[in-house]
Amino acid sequence: MTRRDFSERDIHMALDSELPGDERVAYDAWLDANPELKARSARYVADRAALRAAFAGVLDEPVPARLQKIVFGEAPVKTAASRSRWWLAAAAVLAIGGVGGYVAGIDHLGLEEPAEDQLAEQAIAAHVIYAAEQRHAVEVPASDKDHLQTWLSNRVGLKLVAPDLAAEGFQLVGGRLLPAGESKAAMLLYEDDKGERISLFVTAESAEKAKGTYGSEENGPEAVYWLDEGYGCAVVGSLPRAQLTAVAKSAYSQLLAGLAS
Repeated sequence: MTRRDFSERDIHMALDSELPGDERVAYDAWLDANPELKARSARYVADRAALRAAFAGVLDEPVPARLQKIVFGEAPVKTAASRSRWWLAAAAVLAIGGVGGYVAGIDHLGLEEPAEDQLAEQAIAAHVIYAAEQRHAVEVPASDKDHLQTWLSNRVGLKLVAPDLAAEGFQLVGGRLLPAGESKAAMLLYEDDKGERISLFVTAESAEKAKGTYGSEENGPEAVYWLDEGYGCAVVGSLPRAQLTAVAKSAYSQLLAGLAS
């Protein structure tokens, strides 16, 4: 492969999984060598998650038949365009995922962003931003664990017990409160003896039931998530998938036990 200079355009291509695979190693090295651009990439991930959250209510609405006809060329576009919220939703989707994602949503008779995708993207965005921080990664440190649990429980609206992941090789660093759409989320940060960090993202008020693994960027952190019992949680990290899943199962079982106690 001929080495080339990368630019901000390549950041967007990478986030959209459009960067050629044979350029990925060189791109990652370039990003690591440019902390300002790496931070910008992280902000773009966070912005995308925020856009999805902001337009979640609109994106879940059924697509009006007149818009389906316009997109597929079955009806002329009126010169006096309606100021329907659907045009705002279309703009948001185009900004987030391109024309293909919008048409795919219409083909399925609705622009539906699954709740689990929203949860996973919010969790990954938070992890990308805060796991890299050294001095300001958390608001409340693990040394004040009792206060951390009480504070986050009160703010998020569920009884939150920080899982003990020592058996999996991770110690609690601390936690912080984050926005999650129209609600709030708790993020707990953990670190192993090599400095590898994972995070647990927990939010309440989810009516969905789902579980799985989600990655928003090739070679980026993944989220193992669950939505159940009126809350959602995701464990995020760059560990091998089997290891991340094992850690997530331990955290999930302890979280459930804490909610039930």
